[in-house]
Amino acid sequence: VCFIPGGLDCSISFVSHVLGKVCIHGRQKEILGVFVPRLTDLTKSDCVWQRICWRLVECVPDRWMEAVVLGFVQRAPGADVLSRLLGNLVMKNKKAQFVVTQKMLLLQYGHTTAVLQNLLGYLSLDSRRRTLLLRVLQELLETWSSSSAVKHSPAEQQLYISKAILICLSHLKEPEIESCRQELLTSMMAGVKCHLDSSLPQLRRLGMVVAEAISLKINTEGPVLKFEYEEEDETRELKSLLVQTPSFCVVPSLPDDDRSEKAGAALPLVLESSEKSHTAAPVMPDEESDAELDSDDDLIPYDMSEDKELKIKAPVYIRDCIEVLTGSRAEDVDKWEATVKALESLVRKNPAATREVSVELAKILLHLEEKTCIEGFVELRQRAQVAVLTTDPIPVAKYLTSQFYSLNYSLRQRMDILDVLVLAAQELSCPKFHGKTKHSGAQKPCIQLLPGSDTSKGWRRIVDERIKSKTRRFDMGQSRVELASCPNEFNSVAGYFFFPLIEHFDRPLTTFDLLGEDHLVLGRLVHTLAILMYLAVNTVAVTAMGKALLEFVWALRFHTDSYVRQGLLSCISSLLLSVPMERILADMTEELLETQSWLGDVMEKDPDGDCRRLALQNLLLMENLKKKLEAVPS
Repeated sequence: VCFIPGGLDCSISFVSHVLGKVCIHGRQKEILGVFVPRLTDLTKSDCVWQRICWRLVECVPDRWMEAVVLGFVQRAPGADVLSRLLGNLVMKNKKAQFVVTQKMLLLQYGHTTAVLQNLLGYLSLDSRRRTLLLRVLQELLETWSSSSAVKHSPAEQQLYISKAILICLSHLKEPEIESCRQELLTSMMAGVKCHLDSSLPQLRRLGMVVAEAISLKINTEGPVLKFEYEEEDETRELKSLLVQTPSFCVVPSLPDDDRSEKAGAALPLVLESSEKSHTAAPVMPDEESDAELDSDDDLIPYDMSEDKELKIKAPVYIRDCIEVLTGSRAEDVDKWEATVKALESLVRKNPAATREVSVELAKILLHLEEKTCIEGFVELRQRAQVAVLTTDPIPVAKYLTSQFYSLNYSLRQRMDILDVLVLAAQELSCPKFHGKTKHSGAQKPCIQLLPGSDTSKGWRRIVDERIKSKTRRFDMGQSRVELASCPNEFNSVAGYFFFPLIEHFDRPLTTFDLLGEDHLVLGRLVHTLAILMYLAVNTVAVTAMGKALLEFVWALRFHTDSYVRQGLLSCISSLLLSVPMERILADMTEELLETQSWLGDVMEKDPDGDCRRLALQNLLLMENLKKKLEAVPS
């Protein structure tokens, strides 16, 4: 830094122009890596240097202002330092105000949490800039509570906006909360609704966390909103943002324990029960402690060390199982539990007896509710349903697919039907699962079509492996030993699983509208059809199934829900992998060309990253199959 001797006046506009020019040409890191630490030290106790620094950034031309402001925000070690360096730049320069309050918060979402804390902390440190903080919070809440924004913006942007809202809330003071309490409540109600309507678990969880934080701020004395969700690293990080770090200094990464403590300080109700459990003894009133120290302490407990639990014998016949499951006597609860646990193995050991009552048993299991707190009840019921369906596929598949579009069923029951159809189809198409390994931890075909969950991508991994097997490579090492071939039992029944599901999707019922508000079930249906299409490879009906599936995809290709679009793109992958390319070119040439054009648009314009990836994968698969077909001599 140069010093001007003799107290002479000077202009630093030339330095401002140089700074802006260097930053706009991509050298922010180099120049500001030197400038910011030096200016931070000089402005700590010297108000003259503060004025020089303010003048330095104010004289940067508007066309270079964004690069300079962004560089300062990214490299300042804290919001208080940023406030010393920039002063009230956002109040004096419209370009800087647009960058700070609009572009970096609403139009971009790649900045780190530390940058957000610097930015919003800077707005909160001056009374004149706090008006901008309140305006920013209002605009962020409008975006967060917009159903259109939730549907059409990527999950990464939703997370970014949620972080910004929580940081803004942490800087609000009580008078400011009181002045905008009604607006906060309105935005919270609208935002939590559109987030809970989403098919993606991450977005639903974001809506719950932000709604809880807003509720905690506006209801300091009364009851607050509380949801049940799984605590993850992302959730703990979001809750920790409600706590201001000392001197507004950003902590890059906190250990899980520290983040949990900070989250608990911001939301005391989260840890209320655990705190009570640890502090119950010291804070217990004297009256209560005296009441518990009564004459009961003198009673001698019975010796129950040699007591043995009575084992209830499970039924050995299928019809006895039906009688127990449909019974209503309260004393048969233990027998009911034993029946539920033994039903699957009993069905597989007695296929002939099962076929006599297969539809009746499928109906009972579909409507079966948990009478007691039996461990793993949902999985036990599902395994029994799969066993019944694989034992007598055609009549049971007809019954289940007909009930999917029937009245008086909950969404949970309809999704259970889809899960059972998928698991049974996988078992029928892969006979190697029969026997003891069928439901072991390694071989269990646990396909739960939940968006964003680990198991929902199991079948996608299979598809990726199939794509890899159809791609020509050289120098791949030793070839694998081929598995023993076996008949595909799904061949003769694939149509009974597939066509009834695709038949009535566009006919709304009184309580069930797939093309309306029940888009979560539609997404599950689309993914189910993709799996059934993939499992139908080399079957007789695969070409007809592929043609029907392509028409189904074409009708829904512009759906607003990203989970549904992911399923549609997975349907295209399954179709290309299962239907012979010769049949595709012979029967679906025009549709294939239109699909190729649509995939190109999705790859370039879809806001969801998974959709873009799947579209690119499909285009590459089409190209590989086309080259493979051309290489075959006619």
